[in-house]
Amino acid sequence: MTNYVAEPFKIKTVEPIRMTTREERSEKLREANYNLFGIDSDDVYIDLLTDSGTGALSDAQWAGMMRGDESYAGARGFKRVEAAVRDIFNYKYVQPVHQGRAAEQVLFPTLLTQGKKCISNMHFDTTRGHVDLLGAKPVDLVVSEAKDTRNFSPFKGNMDTVKLERYIEEAGAEGVGLIIMTITNNSAGGQPVSMANMRGTSRIARKYGIPVIIDAARYAENAHFIKMREEGYADKSIIEITREMFSYAEAFTMSAKKDAIVNMGGLIGVRDDQELYEKVRGLTIPYEGFVTYGGLAGRDLEALAIGLYEGTEPDYLRYRIGQVEYLGGLLAKKGIPFQYPVGGHAVFLDAKEFLPHIPYTEFPGHTLACELYIEAGIRCCDIGSYMMGNDPETGEQLKSEMEFTRLAIPRRVYTQSHFDIVALALENIKKRASEIKGYRITWEPPVLRHFTAKLEPLK
Repeated sequence: MTNYVAEPFKIKTVEPIRMTTREERSEKLREANYNLFGIDSDDVYIDLLTDSGTGALSDAQWAGMMRGDESYAGARGFKRVEAAVRDIFNYKYVQPVHQGRAAEQVLFPTLLTQGKKCISNMHFDTTRGHVDLLGAKPVDLVVSEAKDTRNFSPFKGNMDTVKLERYIEEAGAEGVGLIIMTITNNSAGGQPVSMANMRGTSRIARKYGIPVIIDAARYAENAHFIKMREEGYADKSIIEITREMFSYAEAFTMSAKKDAIVNMGGLIGVRDDQELYEKVRGLTIPYEGFVTYGGLAGRDLEALAIGLYEGTEPDYLRYRIGQVEYLGGLLAKKGIPFQYPVGGHAVFLDAKEFLPHIPYTEFPGHTLACELYIEAGIRCCDIGSYMMGNDPETGEQLKSEMEFTRLAIPRRVYTQSHFDIVALALENIKKRASEIKGYRITWEPPVLRHFTAKLEPLK
């Protein structure tokens, strides 16, 4: 079992969390129509729903927020964010927005149109949603190793470059509007993308004249994995690795609520294409606000500029990835199946193997998430067929190749004892796994249904 990596910080402020009974939790889940997004945070003991915006800010970030310049135009915080992005990513143009999906809403219409194909190593939920809303078609081409949850492969998040070139040849380069590289690859289990794969994908894209953008939410975690696992990078800094990664793309979108460790914020970066940047600026003003605040308060910009650097600190990253590895080690010892090796921000339970009697149409990933809440007040979410939704053309339920239950770990929030409780709860659920029933949807919206859908358990 992996030893726990001690926190490289002291705890200065604490927030009480409430213990509930099993009966209370069962009733709360029923009242929420069996949708874990509908549970009040006060009724959650350990919240692993997402690592997005749920991290703990540092003393430097809190101090920076007190210096926040709330000017409508030309605030100092924008200049600090701009300087940080130019330094870390070596991108000339920077546009703040209020979060990652806002970055997609602003950038995607400049690159995608009706009927175009959008290829990715794997689209995450909001990315897929924005592609669908534009009338384009999302295509996932992750490597086959990602679908084998039991075996080790260092870069399960990679794009399958053989399939990529074949798909472009068959579809026609003019029919492909965009290639998105998600780092780390969330839907594949938080798995990293290698530098060689970034380079190879970029070579193919440039051969056919197709722009590449990076979904950069977890850029520092991906750089850490490259440093640890890829030959030739052990002696390079996280920022040096990041600069090379981003040199293989034309632009990036970022939910800064992940590796920049802020509670709200996002970014669009454009490497050197002034024409593309002007289109981004033009859409930012009606959608997000003036270009130097982009939907954010000045204090948020200050925290973001600091967090971009804090997320790249080696001691922090060793601790961050170490927490996830510790939980994975506990689960492996108890025979709990998960995507191996663990990802950078989460452990992805293999719900298909955990609950083999539940078909994809009854949502094993969501089912296991509900059981974990009932068992111990632990909130998490499905990354599988439930999240995938329905085919926009046929209305048929899409089948995910992986049925995951994601345990996403907030940054600088939980300690060793919390992970021990998570492992014990899953061990208890495993003992009664064969008795667990799936769910059916009783109501759903047309897009991104998993946030608000209503369900009921099958009898």
